[in-house]
Formats: sequence, C-alpha cells, structure tokens
Amino acid sequence: MTGPKAFLAYSSSVQVGAQSGIAECKHQFAWDRWNCPESALQLSTHNGLRSATRETSFVHAISSAGVMYTLTRNCSMGDFENCGCDDSRNGKLGGRGWIWGGCSDNVEFGERISKQYVDDLETGQDSRAAVNLHNNEAGRMAVKATMKRSCKCHGVSGSCSIQTCWLQLSEFREIGNYLKLKHDQAQKLELDKRRMRAGNSADNRGAIAEAFSTIARTELIYFEESPDYCVKNVSLGLHGTEGRECLQSARNLSQWERRSCRRLCHECGHKVEERRTEIISSCNCKFHWCCTVKCEQCKQVVTKHFCSRKERSSAQFNNTKRRNRNHRR
Repeated sequence: MTGPKAFLAYSSSVQVGAQSGIAECKHQFAWDRWNCPESALQLSTHNGLRSATRETSFVHAISSAGVMYTLTRNCSMGDFENCGCDDSRNGKLGGRGWIWGGCSDNVEFGERISKQYVDDLETGQDSRAAVNLHNNEAGRMAVKATMKRSCKCHGVSGSCSIQTCWLQLSEFREIGNYLKLKHDQAQKLELDKRRMRAGNSADNRGAIAEAFSTIARTELIYFEESPDYCVKNVSLGLHGTEGRECLQSARNLSQWERRSCRRLCHECGHKVEERRTEIISSCNCKFHWCCTVKCEQCKQVVTKHFCSRKERSSAQFNNTKRRNRNHRR
C-alpha cells in the first residue's frame, strides 16, 4: 500500500503511537525534576530549536517505540489490508522441543513504516540530527529486545512433547522501563570540535561517523549537558520544581518515589509543605432493576506534599542586599 491511501491508513496509528510514547514518558519521569513537560515533546529540529540532552534522547526513543509498537499491534489485529501476522519462520525448528508456529507480531512491518514517518521529521544534516536519528533507532530496537515468546503444547494426552511458539509484543510499560534504564546509562557523544568548526561538510560527516563508530545501536546518546531543572526557565519551557507534588508517606512506594521530596524539594532549596485536600468520589454504588446504577457521594480528606519556597529570614535578606550593593560597585 503506497501513496495517499497508505498515509490515511497508517497516520492514525502513528498519532496514537506517538501519544502513547508521551504518556509513558510522563509516567517514567513523574517524580523526577524533569517530568517530561510539553515543551520537550516536539520531535522536529527545525531551526535548531531542539537540544540533544540525556532527556531528549529518551523523548525520541520512547516516541519512536510508541509509533512502531502501535503499527505492529494494529497490523497483527488485521487493521491494515496489506499486513498480518509474521509467519515467515513457521514450521522451522526454533530450539530444543519447540518449533516456530502461531501468529508472531509483525515487528518488521512496524519498524519499516514507523521509520518512514518518524525519521522523516529529521531534515537536518548536522550532529544533532544524527543523534536524534540514532535515538529513534534505539527506541525501535527496544521494541524488539522486549518481545516475549509464547508457546502452545502438543502431544498425546497433554504430554507437551513438542511446542509451537511465536513472538509477541510485551506490555508497553516494559518497553518504557527498558528505555528508562537506557536513559540512566546514556552515553555522551564526544565530537572532534576542531573538525566540526572547520565548516567543511565532509569533515563534519567524518567527525560524526567517527564518534558513532564505538556506540551500539541499542544505546541512547546525547552531547549537550542538561540544564538545572530545579529552576524555572521560561525560554527553555522549564517550570522548575516549586509547586511540584512529591511522595512522602504513601504505601507501596518504590525507593525512587520515597526519595522524591528530597530530590524535588530539599535538594532544590525548597521546603516540603503539607496540604490537606478533600476529594469527592462516587461510592456505595448499587444496581437497581432495571437498569440503573445509583451511587452515593463520599468525601475523603487526603494529605499531599508539595515543594514550597523557603521564607528568607531578615538576616538573609540583608546579606543579599549587601552582596548586590557591593557587586554594583
């Protein structure tokens, strides 16, 4: 399928996939200083507005993975007339006691179409464009790396003497977890700045190729240091951590969540403020014949914690005024 017909068929899946990537980004970084703000979610490097930090490497990877994942899933569900299960290996020996069979998710199709849509957004020829394309590819590799084998037993009286197996997509959350670990381990790209400053396009391409030669396709990369996410920066679209909610005493928290107040508030120079909030929700719902459900309105008071600016003492205020006066002199 090609041309306008293909564009209409695939574009809705591409949009849904990109949105799932954004949602996963927000989940993975919910309790980090950088929490995947809307300003970070434009994939184009048009006019050089995009950075190439550790965080934007994740944005590119998870968005690319989301598009590939949705296209692959929709293909296997029969949503596209030219695509279905991957049965190319069916009947072949897969390993001891099992053979390929069933309906494997067609990741080759998802990879091919997602590459056309996502990578085409990258029109630049510079190092930033090369980094973004690499991270797009790392996202697609993550979809493949997290696939799982499912099997069905065959044999007399359920003896399972032989199994037929196929590959399925994992839950998208597992792909998000996988890429979050890659983000934490992201490698900084070291470019030969002397060759880059020369301005010769051949030298630029050579410097970029040399820098990429030692980095695996599965790894996330960046070459710009991250800004201070504690501080509000309007020009970069960063809100800072003042006013952010953090977790302190809820049940079943991970170690990362338990430390969120220290990370978001204390280490950014804020205090933790406790606020009691009333939540109204439906409860005690009952089914009435026929056919309505009636619920009561229940009120619950919950305690939440937020990062709040510390009040400066008069001594601190006077010291600041003196420093500013001396600086002006």
